[in-house]
Amino acid sequence: MSCKSGCDKHVLQKSRRKVLKGLAAGVAALALPAPNASASIWDAFFQEHFRELDKEGLQKVIARLEEQYSKEYGKQVNVKATPPIEGVRFGYGLDLSRCVGCRRCVYGCVQENNQSRSPQIHWIKVLQLEKEKGVYLDVAEHYYNPSEVPEKGHFYMPVQCQQCENPPCTKVCPVQATWPEKDGIVVVDYNWCIGCRYCMAACPYGARHFNWTKASLPAEEMNPDTHYLGNRPRPSGVVEKCTFCIQRTREKPGRYPACEEVCPVGARKFGNLLDPKSEMRYLIENKRVFLFKEDLNTQPKFFYFY
Repeated sequence: MSCKSGCDKHVLQKSRRKVLKGLAAGVAALALPAPNASASIWDAFFQEHFRELDKEGLQKVIARLEEQYSKEYGKQVNVKATPPIEGVRFGYGLDLSRCVGCRRCVYGCVQENNQSRSPQIHWIKVLQLEKEKGVYLDVAEHYYNPSEVPEKGHFYMPVQCQQCENPPCTKVCPVQATWPEKDGIVVVDYNWCIGCRYCMAACPYGARHFNWTKASLPAEEMNPDTHYLGNRPRPSGVVEKCTFCIQRTREKPGRYPACEEVCPVGARKFGNLLDPKSEMRYLIENKRVFLFKEDLNTQPKFFYFY
């Protein structure tokens, strides 16, 4: 084992052990499994970090989760751990001049990514803004509800995880449960997350969401094609977020995120930033592009354009 990988593993184990020890001291801050809990619950609680698992260990975790979810939802659920594709760095583009604020992207994302229905969790929020004022967040309306969209004098700006190159959310996590992958997707290990919500406070885009209760997900609406770092059912007490539909986009040939496919006006674009012939590279080089809250130096891989 190299020094780097060995040191990383030591830091991961030490950091989580230290935090759990502190939480356990507070008793009320951490609900440990009961002494008579099933072996699978204890296995999940003491599971190694995703990046520390060897091939055999990962297969055991995947098998345990597939058995658990299949039993819970009454149908075969597949859990993948597809790694990043070499030579790919994902980017997303959104044409503000086309978006009509219909919110189909919001509900397409909910269905694809197994988000809670009650209480509702949405990884995408659509802001209604006034054309005369531009991207001025003080007048942004999240809960607009006109009889028809687009509403005269307004334009719409969907906001979700910006998959930052310099993500502040990952830097504050005390147990390193969230990190950026090689393809640019910022992920969360839900079995490692302790629900402290530091990442939510650090994210300037409001893109992370906390599960207060076990997600309400009807079995008939559950998407059984899942990824360990993406849309698998999340337990209560963890923070979740958009992953550019990692269960779709990492497949070969790659698929588009659900929100991109469902957009009725073609306002959403997705592709490989490293491919000079990709649609993403074309729009970045030829359109009027801006980054949301660029002054914060988070370096988003989500580009808005006209």
